[in-house]
Amino acid sequence: MLHPQARALLDLIDQRGLPPTHTLTPQQARDVYRERRFFTQPDPPPVALVRELSATGPHGAIPLRLIRPLGAAADARLPVLVYFHGGGWVIGDLDTHDTLCRQLANGSGCAVVSVDYRLAPEHRFPCAVDDCLAATQWVSRHAAELGLDASRLAVGGDSAGGNLAAVVALLLRDGAPVIRFQLLIYPATDMRCVAPSHTSNGQGYLLTSDTIGYFCGHYIPAEAGGLDDVRASPLLHADLGRLPPALVLTAGYDPLRDEGLHYAQRLTEAGVRTSLICFERQIHGFILMGKVLDEANTAVRLCAAALRDALDAPGPQRET
Repeated sequence: MLHPQARALLDLIDQRGLPPTHTLTPQQARDVYRERRFFTQPDPPPVALVRELSATGPHGAIPLRLIRPLGAAADARLPVLVYFHGGGWVIGDLDTHDTLCRQLANGSGCAVVSVDYRLAPEHRFPCAVDDCLAATQWVSRHAAELGLDASRLAVGGDSAGGNLAAVVALLLRDGAPVIRFQLLIYPATDMRCVAPSHTSNGQGYLLTSDTIGYFCGHYIPAEAGGLDDVRASPLLHADLGRLPPALVLTAGYDPLRDEGLHYAQRLTEAGVRTSLICFERQIHGFILMGKVLDEANTAVRLCAAALRDALDAPGPQRET
């Protein structure tokens, strides 16, 4: 059964006649997504430090945002989560996910580096993959000067960002840096969109089949022949062994629910220590909506605790 708070949110969206994402231009969709956060996201919590950075990559500079958790000593070498925002590879930026990244930093005791990777359709697949891989490697190389511990590095993201985190973990499996943990929040793992939840949850729960088609079409059109590329569909990789431990978080009323389930199962069958948590009554995108969905805050705490344990972080700090 859908959580009453999620039902109320969906009813409000319907009553106000908000246009579905797939009816907007990419720029309009970005503007709406950026503005909508003020209605559903908690206020950004205070942290010890926010620093804007720029990594180098094959397509040019990549903006980053470093967040150090509240209470962290200025000279402490902190474990770090490199985070890739959601938004279907088309929308989203450092600001749309700033509150979540701050919450994860404060809750885990880890630093978080958020990555503003290039978006489609201006920059199609595999540009986002290239940016996220380059940013992760750049953070590792510059860890010492940033007060970070490169030996305790995780990747994570939500939705499209979960896809990118899973792909980066695969691409770095036999290289450097070594990834210690992957945080995959309702990740897209199969661009073919054939899992049963795409049918059962394809309409009526905020993220629809129409919007998924809009995102995928902008990012990697089917005629491009890239849907089977494991850099787009990590679930299709023949070997998911030797990957870092993972937490896969899903939502019961999400079209992507079964993709997350199948990826977690494949990881476990390959010998990767993996936990799957499904918030059965929630919708896609819920972890950002702690202002109106109580379970979002529970999910953030679970993710932060998993990061803390996986990276041996000093623990959460509270505002005094």
